[in-house]
Amino acid sequence: MRLRAPRFWSVPRVGPAAFMLRPLAGIATRLTRRRMTREGYRAIVPVLCCGNVTAGGTGKTPLTLDLVQRLKDRGHSPHILSRGHGGREKGPLEINPGRSSARDVGDEPLLLAKAAPTWVGADRAQTARLAVGQGADCLVMDDGFQNPGLHKDLSVLVVDGVVGFGNGQVMPAGPLREPVLDALKRAQCVVIIGEDRHGLLLTLPPFLFKAQARLVPGPEIRGLQGRRVVAFAGIGRPDKFFTMLQDAGVSPVRCLPFPDHHAYSANDIQRLETLRRESGTTLVTTAKDAVKLPPAFRAQVTVINVELLWADPKAPDHILDLLFPHS
Repeated sequence: MRLRAPRFWSVPRVGPAAFMLRPLAGIATRLTRRRMTREGYRAIVPVLCCGNVTAGGTGKTPLTLDLVQRLKDRGHSPHILSRGHGGREKGPLEINPGRSSARDVGDEPLLLAKAAPTWVGADRAQTARLAVGQGADCLVMDDGFQNPGLHKDLSVLVVDGVVGFGNGQVMPAGPLREPVLDALKRAQCVVIIGEDRHGLLLTLPPFLFKAQARLVPGPEIRGLQGRRVVAFAGIGRPDKFFTMLQDAGVSPVRCLPFPDHHAYSANDIQRLETLRRESGTTLVTTAKDAVKLPPAFRAQVTVINVELLWADPKAPDHILDLLFPHS
């Protein structure tokens, strides 16, 4: 069972709980700084990392999918590297979308594997070598910004514009994996997903390339207007999915949040099935959740894909130009 982030992480001030946990946060910061001094393996192809500095969902997987597709449109052969969070397989291995399950390799890698060859493994250097050996002319890391094992040629930090950096404290005192300034020193780009409620576009250092985008639902949403909908999601911030539905004119009669990377149990499926059988009720979920559902039950659920809509349509091409300056 995965625990949800404590409420005080998202409060924009240091409260009593965060203050008491600061000594532990200090230890975590020192350990991370020491780890990041290690020199990583340099692959013979460019490496792009889509990472974040906070725990929980920020939108890095949709960004990874977006940039991978654009690389393919440019004629490149990107391979994706993932830790395989939530999966039992330690790797390194290439995902077979027809045979691998979310319990084996994690939910996000299964989603990514539909877009490009995807590898899971804790040793990023080893998976990088294998991917290059299989024809990758560039590598895209989904997460791994705090993993020093593989040198990054370009690092893109993804920030949830609504949440920002929370209370600004390192775990366990706050949501940060490391101090923000430490992360910004290693990044070249920042992409803010959603409304920029904290003015990050104006306050982040000028040496960073900054862009903004928002998540928009796929065409599946059109068939849901006026229907009785029950929405469920086990992502970093399920409320983002529920809000997206409402913004698209779909008002769920019930919203069921689950923890990030939640593995749906038989009891969960039975509960959802009971809700589905209610008169006129349609179950709705995310693509990330759908890969974890039994196929027979998945067929009864409407899956909403998401895409990135860039505030500046030229921004993603500028990011890729930094990775391939002469392409």
